[in-house]
Amino acid sequence: MSDENKAHEDEEEDLFEHSLITALVSMAIGEDLGPEGDVTSRIIPHEANCRAEVVFREDGVLAGLPLVPLVLERLGRHVTFEATAEEGARLSKGDVVGVLSGNARQVLMLERTLLNLLQRMSGTASATRRFVDAIEGTAAKLLDTRKTIPGWRLLQKYAVTVGGGVNHRMGLHDMVLIKDNHLAVHGGEEAVGKVVELARQQAPGIPLEIEVTTLAGALAAAQAGADYVLLDNFTPAQLAEIVEAVHADAKERGAEPPQLEASGGINLETVRAVAESGVDRISTGWITHSAPSLDIALDFKELG
Repeated sequence: MSDENKAHEDEEEDLFEHSLITALVSMAIGEDLGPEGDVTSRIIPHEANCRAEVVFREDGVLAGLPLVPLVLERLGRHVTFEATAEEGARLSKGDVVGVLSGNARQVLMLERTLLNLLQRMSGTASATRRFVDAIEGTAAKLLDTRKTIPGWRLLQKYAVTVGGGVNHRMGLHDMVLIKDNHLAVHGGEEAVGKVVELARQQAPGIPLEIEVTTLAGALAAAQAGADYVLLDNFTPAQLAEIVEAVHADAKERGAEPPQLEASGGINLETVRAVAESGVDRISTGWITHSAPSLDIALDFKELG
């Protein structure tokens, strides 16, 4: 195993030990079992064992396998899971993700929680992959946003990376992102230079991005030294014009141009044209706030 792959695995392991994720899994189990537990499974003999397959009911990208041990620790101490597919694999309808073996009552108790987690994360990864495939061959990277399900941000952003996307800021704490409402406090887009300077003073050393809606705003942001300029709701033709102007201005000043990011109303039908405009980054909230869950099921194969 390469050092890079080992480092990635270590990061993944650390992520799934995060208190927010372990608390989310515990909460999901608690809301399903309630105070009485699985009353239906009382009809299953205590000693009954089973073998059950986790199966894709539609094509997609698998995400969420590292959550399986967290569920088994809490509900399936007499259940084992053997994965038959790898995290990030593109699977087809009918493909088996893995096999649960052991106590039938425990398998039935954990079924819905496990599937809910896998379905939501695989849905996000699959949606991300469709966007990434659509811009393949361009220089643009696909980014997510903070438009996530409350409590699910770490998991959804992880699923985005499984699908081939790149994480934008995790929250309000790790990046300055000056948007229209911030600018409004200072009088609007005419204050771009002043606001960038103020942000540098108040949050030194933290990456800075600013959202603009005009070519003049983009040039002012670049000249003020923003690391990233968010171009909101422009057409591909307008984006191409801004990319050319910002790069020409930076060359004339002998400076490095900022990374240019397109956002606003971007979908699978338009994302290719946006990428071909020359922007460096494309962000979309759809992959986290609206991507449908993937259809994944649990099929019992043997009882004993």
